[in-house]
Amino acid sequence: MSFVRRACILVSATLLCLGCSSSAFTPPATSLARPSGFGTSALFSTTQSEVERLRAAAKAAREEYEKLSREMGKEVASSGDMQATATAAVESKELSVDEVKALAASIEFTGGDAASQSEKLDGLVDSGDLSLWKSAVRRGPTSSTSNMSLLVPFPVTLETLERRSDGKVTGESLGIGGEGDVKFEEFQDLTVAVVLGSTLMGILSLAVLPENIGATVTYLFALIPVGFIGIGSTSPGIIAAAIKGSRGDSEDAEQQRERICRHEAGHFLCGWLCGLPIKSYNVNDDTGVACVEFHTGGAGQELSDEEIASLSVVAMSGSVAEILNFDVAKGGENDLLELQNCFRKSKEFIGAAKQQDLTRWGALTSYNLLKSNAQKYEKLVDAFKQRKSLSDCVALLEGSA
Repeated sequence: MSFVRRACILVSATLLCLGCSSSAFTPPATSLARPSGFGTSALFSTTQSEVERLRAAAKAAREEYEKLSREMGKEVASSGDMQATATAAVESKELSVDEVKALAASIEFTGGDAASQSEKLDGLVDSGDLSLWKSAVRRGPTSSTSNMSLLVPFPVTLETLERRSDGKVTGESLGIGGEGDVKFEEFQDLTVAVVLGSTLMGILSLAVLPENIGATVTYLFALIPVGFIGIGSTSPGIIAAAIKGSRGDSEDAEQQRERICRHEAGHFLCGWLCGLPIKSYNVNDDTGVACVEFHTGGAGQELSDEEIASLSVVAMSGSVAEILNFDVAKGGENDLLELQNCFRKSKEFIGAAKQQDLTRWGALTSYNLLKSNAQKYEKLVDAFKQRKSLSDCVALLEGSA
């Protein structure tokens, strides 16, 4: 066999082997066929079913949300968008001071019913005439969305109070830390001084004065320690006031009037922001400064948690207002006593620890309110100095400059 013939046979054999190998690695026709029932129309059908299921779940959740919202007193739009409903009714009219004064003059603040007063003021907020009334309480932009209070108390320690008030509001500056009180050692030292002084004066009287007169004066000096101890046992506050007066930290009349103005203006501002109806507003004959009193529930009426929170803020606002200008509060004793009475009227029992937390939280919250409304507060202080009317004070708070 020639070389050429052998080469041809070899090439033919090679091509035959390659053909068999190619057919061996060719996948069967059925391996690339589309599975039955999984065509394009079926794929879209499955996707549509999933979307419809999600839409149905969203609709059910929205309906449940609207149902719960209505039960809680919220106004819900037909689309379920409450924010759109509230926003549509919040545009502030930005009335002038004179316009707000005219509105305030038409409201019976003193001598009227607390509920009707609040209702009228809430209506003015809903109409956009007022904006600050109850602004520290309502969650929504109008009074109709104020179903839950923003004043939610939380535990506050003295360290937290000092840190979050830039070191201004402390137990010492509030007068609740005991640092400014008269200590037992001061009573003790004064008692020793009275006894020794009376004894020395009695001996000196016997030595210097004539016999009969000296004996009489000695008996009088002997009665001084007895009278001192008697007063200390029945009315220790008299002696404590005398000790405080001897410290030399008394104020002149003008400084005291400034302090009272700032104290009362702090009460007025925070009471207005917390939505407390005004019970009375009049000028004190002794100080010449206007004083405000808020409704705190009727006799025997229990107070809710929201009311207790608001009253805690307002009660501490006077002392905090003093601290912002004088560093130390001196006129908060009556406010603390009034707050204690409010705690006793609470629907839920408030123990000693929670009372302290509420007091410190009220001080911190009033500090934040006074700082965030500093310009309005200063206008209110000037109004109190000038003995402005209640309508004037409301106009200064709510009117645009």
